[in-house]
Amino acid sequence: MVKSTALQVWPIPAFSDNYIWCIHDGHSALIVDPGDAAPVIQYLQKNRLQLSGILITHYHADHIGGIADLLSATPNGDALPVYGPAAEVIAERTHALMQGDEFAIAAPAIHFQVLEVPGHTLGHIAYFAPAIQVQEASEDAQQGAEPPRLFCGDTLFASGCGRLFEGTPTQMQTSLAKFAALPGNTLVYCTHEYTLSNIRFALAVEPHNVDLITWAKRAEGLRAAHLPTVPTTIAQEMKTNPFMRCDQADVIAAACKIAQQPALKSPATVLAAIRAWKDQF
Repeated sequence: MVKSTALQVWPIPAFSDNYIWCIHDGHSALIVDPGDAAPVIQYLQKNRLQLSGILITHYHADHIGGIADLLSATPNGDALPVYGPAAEVIAERTHALMQGDEFAIAAPAIHFQVLEVPGHTLGHIAYFAPAIQVQEASEDAQQGAEPPRLFCGDTLFASGCGRLFEGTPTQMQTSLAKFAALPGNTLVYCTHEYTLSNIRFALAVEPHNVDLITWAKRAEGLRAAHLPTVPTTIAQEMKTNPFMRCDQADVIAAACKIAQQPALKSPATVLAAIRAWKDQF
């Protein structure tokens, strides 16, 4: 574990349903997937935060469209690191990343491991920050641990997954399996507020899933109060996300029915069936 002051992670709303994540320690900030610079600049100025770097998960415009303007609006912006996938073309990227890469940022103090998670796009990556040991400013204050965090772009959503614009069902299933192997208390920071529509589909797949029914009520309450439904956790996704449950009997049965097949041979074929169903739902 890395010792650090407590980090905050805040969703900056953009467009109709995007979240641009701001990771900060009260002074320095990292921005994840800035599709639009204006709300980010406003948030940084309002909270007197200094931009120290940018993380990009994939090349879609709603994730990279604000990079240039954000750097231009930042003193010495041309010297700031912009991390992104090695396998995708992103003009402002300064650090090309691939599976197994690790890097640390001093301010805010955080360490990342890089996961290649193709499916939504072929070069998509995610950033996993292991649990950190928090040292408060006061020597008399108790130390504590912050949970691990996953910044997953458009690969994993609350109760859903990204559309397969470029990758295959096998690639997406392999990518989601990487997430399933993370600690259950990992906080999942996805980049769209798709939760209620994802839950409606998940309930069509598993109408008797008690955990999902409970989550549906809680998510509806959050949105009614104009609050985000994310982050969720890996443990919650394993209970409520059909795309993370392609080895479960009820999900397999629903996939077989919709695909009109007596049997599906693997989790990837189950995912293919329910992803095609979701695309038309």
